[in-house]
This record gives sequence, structure tokens and C-alpha cells, in this order.
Amino acid sequence: MELSANPVATLPLEPGLWRADPYLERYTVPPCGSVVFELLAGDQITVTDPEGAQLGELIAFSIDGRCTPASLCDTAPQDAAGFQKILASNEPSARQVAAGLKRRGISPAEARAIPLFGSDTPPGSAQHYTARDVILCVVCAPGSAMAVDAQSPPTSLTVHVNRKSGKTLQEPALPEPLADPRLELRINKCTAGEYTVHAGEYIQIIDVAGRECSDFLALCAAGLDQGKERHIDMTTTRTLMGSGYPGPGLHSKYYDRDMQPLVEVVQDTCGRHDTFGLACAAKYYEDQGYFGHPNCSDNLNAVMAPYGVKPRRGWEAVNFFYNTGIDDHNVLFLDEPWSRPGDYVLLKAMTDLVCASTACPDDTSAANGWNPTDIHVRIYTPEKAFSRAIAYRMTPDAETQLTRETGFHPCTSRHTRNFAEYRGYWLPTAFNNAGAIDEYWACRERAVMMDLSPLRKFEVLGPDAETLLQTTLTRNIRRLSVGQVAYTAMCYPHGGMIDDGTALRLGPDNFRWIGGDDYSGIWLREQAQKLGLKVLVKSSTDQIHNVAVQGPKSREILSEIIWTPPAQTTVEELEWFRFTVGRLGDLNGCPVMVSRTGYTGELGYEIFCHPDDASKIWDAVWQTGEPHGLLPLGLDALDMVRIEAGLIFAGYEFCDQTDPFEAGIGFTVPLKSKEDDFIGRQALEQRKANPQRKLVGLELEGNEPAAHGDCVRVGRAQVGVITSAMRSPILRKNIALCRIDTTHSKIGTEIEVGKLDGQQKRIRASVVPFPFYDPKKERVKG
Repeated sequence: MELSANPVATLPLEPGLWRADPYLERYTVPPCGSVVFELLAGDQITVTDPEGAQLGELIAFSIDGRCTPASLCDTAPQDAAGFQKILASNEPSARQVAAGLKRRGISPAEARAIPLFGSDTPPGSAQHYTARDVILCVVCAPGSAMAVDAQSPPTSLTVHVNRKSGKTLQEPALPEPLADPRLELRINKCTAGEYTVHAGEYIQIIDVAGRECSDFLALCAAGLDQGKERHIDMTTTRTLMGSGYPGPGLHSKYYDRDMQPLVEVVQDTCGRHDTFGLACAAKYYEDQGYFGHPNCSDNLNAVMAPYGVKPRRGWEAVNFFYNTGIDDHNVLFLDEPWSRPGDYVLLKAMTDLVCASTACPDDTSAANGWNPTDIHVRIYTPEKAFSRAIAYRMTPDAETQLTRETGFHPCTSRHTRNFAEYRGYWLPTAFNNAGAIDEYWACRERAVMMDLSPLRKFEVLGPDAETLLQTTLTRNIRRLSVGQVAYTAMCYPHGGMIDDGTALRLGPDNFRWIGGDDYSGIWLREQAQKLGLKVLVKSSTDQIHNVAVQGPKSREILSEIIWTPPAQTTVEELEWFRFTVGRLGDLNGCPVMVSRTGYTGELGYEIFCHPDDASKIWDAVWQTGEPHGLLPLGLDALDMVRIEAGLIFAGYEFCDQTDPFEAGIGFTVPLKSKEDDFIGRQALEQRKANPQRKLVGLELEGNEPAAHGDCVRVGRAQVGVITSAMRSPILRKNIALCRIDTTHSKIGTEIEVGKLDGQQKRIRASVVPFPFYDPKKERVKG
């Protein structure tokens, strides 16, 4: 046997971790937003326009508050009109910048800006500067509201700061405070700290360098005064919240053993924590042979002793950022934390509390990425207002985006408090005084309206726009007329699906791609660059929100409120997979785009508008639709109607290992009529010729429904998996969609759906055609 001469190092790809280059910082400037950061003399700054044609402003302030553009370059400054407009908007990033300026005693009134980029800037353009002095720097991405039939959305800018490598950096800079903090507390690595919090105050626990666990204790102050120790009880919390740990939204509170809430989770940018294990204790290390190792339980005992709290050998604490889980064999495992530098959890105190936080000292496992670091705590007073939010990342190395509210949220929230996070937005799951069943029947018999704003929109424009989409989408885009919509798939070279969505043709060189995943827009941009095409792919999701109006009465309702100019198709004339442009009410109303599309299997439309106009649209549809029996529709009922109609959903019927044929949308791959090559074509030709799996319908015996992920068996062999399932109210049948081996996909084949462990309990079923409801699509075409 030949021995290796050189040792092999472990060098995984770890996007987002600062340790890869401690001197490099990255900031994302949101559309119509801004960021603020400090620069030292010699620090270099690079501002990039990733999507092209986005104006920017760069502003520098000296430490004594003067506007000093000469500290960055000799370019003549101009009025900072974009910066002033952003500050006046009270947009979230603007509030953070304003607070940062106020803390430093800087007035923005006299700001002058260095102009960045232009309306013809190509994607990926960058401008570079070097700080000549110590300054506070603000970068803005100004813009205006985009009309629904326009294609000029404001987009983000990216800022990279290269710190002058004059000294060793131990950790990245802290993120800017969410507001003016009442208290800042540093928890040095391998230690703990205590702090008191009043009811209504907010606690921000920050992982400074990333991948560091922090045990958290909260004890009721009133209970301590009475000699009672009432702290967060994990078993009570999990039972009441119905999850491994609470998160922002409806099920967000941590409780004590008396079932009294102590803290509420308001924001969480990590999304991975632990409530099963104890804080690390001396025994944990002693059992491994590490005697005398510092531990969180002893550290907590020390800081809580002044409050008369009796010590524990092991504390039952919330372990923020600790990455644990229970595997299929019922084994509790741990791995490196998901948290990145600056990730945090924001809590709201429900009562007066005595709290403690640790910076875990475990360097014997992956719990802290093998390298314990600091934790930072900030306390904010009750008058500060923070929205409930979960972090969403477009790609693994992208900056976090907190959950947002759609333009229709003020309207939907009048009717429900049941919201779920969906791709970075809060969407209603069901509505008060109705519920999924009532909403379902309203869709099938009358009309419903639902918020679908999280769908990702991208403007694809330029002389090579058609070429780009013809190359990246499976449908024949060259055959699309202006005003026409095509449902299509987007695939990787191996044939696996990136996304499904619709392509709308707005002009000869103007398209709008609407899909479910941010990455589809990134993929389009990457392919355009790779092919050297002259085309822009600009994100417009923030500028275009949409509500679907679906059901047999939808045409009557919209015909009363949508005005179209003579050159445009009216709502009554609009055919399936076509769109028109008009206004709400009359020629003076807010602009809208209406498409004859939907996700319900019923006659239906989607109305696209700017978020500022969303409430007007909702109210007009609501008032006009009420006499027709219109109801709002939530995600629960939407799932029911789309399953009946055989419509697929990302993560259920398809993923990047599933091709369009296996996902049940083989009709989107016209290999015979589309002569042009496209990404994935060769693989799809081979997959079609040699199919392995097929999406089929199932009809199950009895009333016990199947569930996503249930195994499908013939004898002991697993031959498929349930992708979606439901009990159909209108068909009075127990139905499911199933991806199954082609040898068992013939109509009438008898199979069994496995429950429990897949063997102990089986539900008989047979393969049936789908769509289950309106298989000839007569209703949706009507």
C-alpha cells in the first residue's frame, strides 16, 4: 500500500463566515434604502451595481459631523436628493441610518453626495474609493415607485469594505443597533453576564463572530421577590407552542412551569436553536476527560448568586444558536451552529425579569465551531417598535432579509391573526369566521381573493431578452405574442428543475419572469453574463405585489372595477394566459395589470399593482365582491384547491432532482416543436426516453389522509412517495399526488400508503388519473 506523503487539510466551503477574510466586510444597500458604516484612513471601499442601471449616492461625514466628500475623492459632490428622500421615507434601513447619525451627533441636513453609476450602467459595474481620513460613510440606492407596466425598478447595491491590514482583527464589527439601546453588555468568551429587564423591553442577543452558542436564563423578578424561582420551562414551552422551540409569529412565547409567558421571540435571523439539552456542565466535560473545564452552568450559577438563585449542577436554559436535532434513530445530535457574524435573536419581556446570557466555552466539539467567541447583548426600551420577522437568505452567502409585510397586509390583517412566513413575507393561512373549508367552497362556488405577492418578479429587457429566455426556459418563448403568458419550467443542465413560473411578454424586447424562487433571477443573470448577452435582469418583487381573484364569479367582479383603454383587451374579453393593462375604476385610477392566470383550477385572474396601491385594490375587490359571496382565501385552502387541480408546488412535487416529466408538467418541454437548444435539453431528451419516475394521482380507501413524505409500497418494497394529499370536499374522496416508479404508474395499479414506520400500518390505494377536479379544464378556460 502506498502511503500518502502529505497530510490532507479540511477546507470546506463556508459562505458567509467572516473568518475567510477578517479584513473584508460586506453590506447590501436595499432598493430605496441606505447603509451606514465607519471607515478609517486607508480603508478601501468598493460599491457594485449587481443588476445594472441603478443610481447611487456616497456620502462622507467627518468625526466632528461635517460633510467631507473630499475624504474619499476629488469628484465634485452634488445635492444628496436621493439620501434626503430616503430619510424622509422612514423606510427600515433609513431609520437605522438616521439613528446612527443621531448617536454620533451628525446632522444630515447639509449632506452632499458623490454620484454613483448611471441609467446605462451595465450589470456588475463597480466604483472604488480609499478613505483619506476617519469618516462615517453612507451609501444610498435611491429610486422611485415603478408603474406596473414599466420595467425600471430600483434595485440593490453591494458595498465591500477592505480594512487596512495594520493590526490583527479578532472579530468583525458589531452591526448597527436596531434603535438607541438602554444597555449594551459584552459577554466575553467562556463567561456569563446578568442583567435585569422591565416588562415590554426588548433583549437582543447577538452572535458577534458567528457559530457561538449562548445559554439564556429568564426568571420572573416578582417570583424572586417572593422566594419563588420561576424560569423558562422547556417542556411547558414545547407543549404549549407545539414546536421544538418558539419563533416569530403566532407561536412565539417561552413559558415557565406555571404556564405564564416570560419572553416572546420577535425577530430571529438564525432560525436554529436548542431547548432539549442542558447548558453545558462540569460533568459533560469530566465524562470526556476534560477536568476543570469552564462551563455555562457554573458561569450561570456565579452571576445569578447575588439574586439568591440556588445553584444547579446543570441549568435548563434556552441555548440560542446551538444546532441540535433528533435523527431518524431517535438520537440527539449536534453540529456547528447556523449563525453568521451579527446574527441575533430579539426577545420581548412579558414581565419584569432577571436574565443571564453566556458565551459558551465548549472547544471540545463542533458546538461553537471549535472556537468559542463573544456574545453581545443590547436592551431597548418599550417605546421602540420592532416588527415580527424571520431572516430569509436569497442564497447561502447572501445578507439576511427580515420577513416583510406585503402591500395587502393592512387589509388581510383586518380579518385574521393567523399568518405564516412564506419566502420572506407574512401570508395568512386562514381567516376569522371562515376557515379553510368555507374558503375552499367559496372558491369552487363563488369567488375568493388571496395575496400572492411573495411570487418573485424579474424584469428581463434589452435586445437579447428573448434569446436569454429562449435559452433558459423550456417553452418556446419566440412564439409568445405581446400580451401573452407562458407557463414554463427552468432547468439545470442535468434536467433538474430550478423553478416553475410564467413568462409575460410586454414588448418585443421586454419580458417579465414570475416564479417562486429568488435564485431563478440570479440564474438568469448568471447565464446572461456567461453568454455575453446584452440584457438586464432586474428584481421587481418589491415594486409589484399581486392579489388573485378566483372562482366562477371572478369575471363579474373584476368587470365592474377594472377600466381598460380602447387599445387594451377588456376583462370580459381576456382569454386564458393573456394579460391586459388598465386602471382601477376609471382612467384616473391607480394603474394595474390583470392576467387570466391562477393556481386554483377555477376561472380566475391576478391583479398586479404597486404596493402603495394595494389597499385600494383590495378594498375595491372586497366591496364589489361581497354581494357575490366573495371571501378571502388563505394558504390552507389554497393548498386544497391546487391539489384537486393537479397543480404542483416547489419542494413537494419538484426539486432540483426532479425533471419536468417527473413533476407532471412534461407539456412545458416541447422537444419536437422547439428547435432551439436550451439549458437541460440534452438531459431532458434522455430522461424522456428513459423515464424512471412519474407523478400520478392516487385514490385512497377510507378517510385517513396521506401526508407529504409518506412512503408508497407494493409488498415490502417502496416504489414511490406521497408529494401532496387531502380529503376532497367536492369529490368526497381521499386523494393524493404521488411520484412513483414507472413500472407501477399504470392507471388502476393497486398500491399501499405506509403510515407510522411504513410497515405497521398501510392504507390501500389505487392509481387514478389527475387532475382530479375538472380534468378537461373546462372551468378554468370558461
